[in-house]
Amino acid sequence: MLCAVCYGVATALQARAAVAGPLIGLLRRWPFVLGLLLDVAGFGAQLVALRVRPLFVVQAAQAGNLAVTAVACVPLLGVRLAPRHWAAVLAVSAGLAVLGASSGREGTTEAGPTTRLVLLGAALVLGATALIAARLAPPAGPIVQGVVAGLGFGLTALAVRSLPSFAPGDLLRDPAAYAAVISGGCAFVSFAAGLQRGQVATVAALTILGETALPAAVGIALWGDQTRPGWAVPAVLGFVVALAGALALSRFAEPVSPTGPESAPPGPVNAGQ
Repeated sequence: MLCAVCYGVATALQARAAVAGPLIGLLRRWPFVLGLLLDVAGFGAQLVALRVRPLFVVQAAQAGNLAVTAVACVPLLGVRLAPRHWAAVLAVSAGLAVLGASSGREGTTEAGPTTRLVLLGAALVLGATALIAARLAPPAGPIVQGVVAGLGFGLTALAVRSLPSFAPGDLLRDPAAYAAVISGGCAFVSFAAGLQRGQVATVAALTILGETALPAAVGIALWGDQTRPGWAVPAVLGFVVALAGALALSRFAEPVSPTGPESAPPGPVNAGQ
């Protein structure tokens, strides 16, 4: 939850800095700098969470940063939320509350050397796909970039979860560490490029689905993530409701007419980091 709050507020602050003047001077504006610091704090919180909680909980909670962004944009950017936006925020909050209550401990199955090599191979394939997607014309290119972004953020979570140690010497020798760096970089670049070239809602929705569904499925199927006894059905419902709310909020960043009844923040959706 701390990760979602940090990422969500960071996006709103960076959007405020972006509308305050030319992009060249962003690093001299306190909202942008504070947003960067919150991004770092959010990433640190995500790393800790991935070590102690099931992947389906961590990734769904992280996708909840869209709800935080929507609420934070009200005071920071003067944005007016439509009733459907508030309903989506409520859905994300309720879904995550149920999901958190149903969460058991992370699975005890460890990822072996072969699994970590497979993750590195998958990251390299993803990198090649990102290069191909960059050459594809819209609408196909941005759609593929959204898929790459979602799978990349999800693969990053899987790679971090599979690391047996965070000691610098161990990280330099572990293929999963390189998988996390490659997939994370591909995801970030593909997400940013997809937002610039295609429909924000489409790219954001594909990213949210990839970064939540993939880690959740792998964590349950391969690593033994599970809910508290008797909480499997509420956990599934909470996951679906939270994800549906996040997908509904993916349209929050779509530009609308300034004469319309509502407006959206000018910054990008911070779907994942």
